[in-house]
Amino acid sequence: MIKSMTGFGRCETAENNRKFTVEMKSVNHRYLDVNIKMPKALGIFESAVRTELKNYISRGKVDVFITFEDLSESRSTVRYNREVAEEYLKYLNRMAEDFGLDNDIRVSALSKYPDVLTMEEADVDQEELWTELQKAVAGAAKMFVETRIVEGGHLRDDLIDKLDGMGKLVDFISERSPEIIAEYRQKLEDRVRELLADTTVDEGRLLTEVTIFADKVCVDEEIVRLRSHIETTRNTLLGGGSIGRKLDFIAQEMNREANTILSKASDLEISNCAIELKTEIEKVREQIQNIE
Repeated sequence: MIKSMTGFGRCETAENNRKFTVEMKSVNHRYLDVNIKMPKALGIFESAVRTELKNYISRGKVDVFITFEDLSESRSTVRYNREVAEEYLKYLNRMAEDFGLDNDIRVSALSKYPDVLTMEEADVDQEELWTELQKAVAGAAKMFVETRIVEGGHLRDDLIDKLDGMGKLVDFISERSPEIIAEYRQKLEDRVRELLADTTVDEGRLLTEVTIFADKVCVDEEIVRLRSHIETTRNTLLGGGSIGRKLDFIAQEMNREANTILSKASDLEISNCAIELKTEIEKVREQIQNIE
């Protein structure tokens, strides 16, 4: 099976009064490029998330969105910093003495001074937290891969249809090429007879000219290589796996052979066919860009 580089996955988990939601989507990219957006509280797990995703993805630009909700009662605790309060009170008393003011400081007022009372988060079991997050990441990644496989199947079928069409174009060029040489010989012979009137045509000279022409327009090697590339592409698609880069290279080679055929074409039908072949190869290349 082959995979498209376009995909979407989502997973939501809720246990131990914690809720994780992971969403991911991707588009084409030459390499694997993962962009993760997650709460700061989960930042320590970013590297682990990237490692986990590599088990499912090899290419593509992937955006990952992670949200986290703690549904339990507050895990925060209040801490009373006596030393800080004592320092504030000492200086407030000194100010009252220095300026002859009444010291009207009350507990409610003192408690509002910075750092007298602070909120602290209760310790969280990071291993337990990662186990829950990993489950959500893996769930989203599995759905993500499934959508890529479905789309990959559509790409495979479409590409095989295009390869069939390309094969017919190559067959036409292969069948038409010998006819061009025969037509050239006939035209050349008719022209020579017209110019020489009753004089006997030099068959040896005529054969030499036809041979030179045939050598210039011969595309046998290009046809053999094109057929081989088409068959290799078909087998690779059916074999599946991470084949995008390989297919892209083969498509470049097919385009090179089509260009050579077009440059050698001296016949309008072959020229038009070669142009159509190049167009189909370009369509194949565009589709291949979507394969992982």
